[in-house]
Amino acid sequence: MKVTGKQISLLIACIIGVELVGSLSGLLAGDIRGQYAAMTKPPFSPPGSWVGIIWIVLYFLIGVSLYLLITADARQKNKQQAILLFVIQLIVNFIWSLIFFGGEYMWIGAILCLALAGLILLSIVLFYRVQIWAARLFIPYFLWICFASYLSIGLALLN
Repeated sequence: MKVTGKQISLLIACIIGVELVGSLSGLLAGDIRGQYAAMTKPPFSPPGSWVGIIWIVLYFLIGVSLYLLITADARQKNKQQAILLFVIQLIVNFIWSLIFFGGEYMWIGAILCLALAGLILLSIVLFYRVQIWAARLFIPYFLWICFASYLSIGLALLN
């Protein structure tokens, strides 16, 4: 299979687009790093410096997954449903930090994080029908959000 400049451009646009969504969410939420550093944390909480790096890698994988969905050779209806679910989960992801850190509504943020885990799991199932690697690339994201749900609940309880 020959890779074209158009395909590479689309891949880069998907990755940068998803990374920008994550960056904008963090920027709009305020001083997340400072707030996180000041919080009483539950056991197994990672250092704040790790969290940003983890998100950069996850957003990269999420962007590649989007590219694979867009370019998949699958039924149009399945692709449309997968891309719609992708957009919905990304919106929930975007809103989470605004609510948890920016709005300081930690319990609502914790519930939203659990809902996001459910959306990601549903995405994996649906993406599997469209493009198997798009689904597989969401597995680290799902695992991180499950851990983030634990952290969100722990932070809400302790703060």
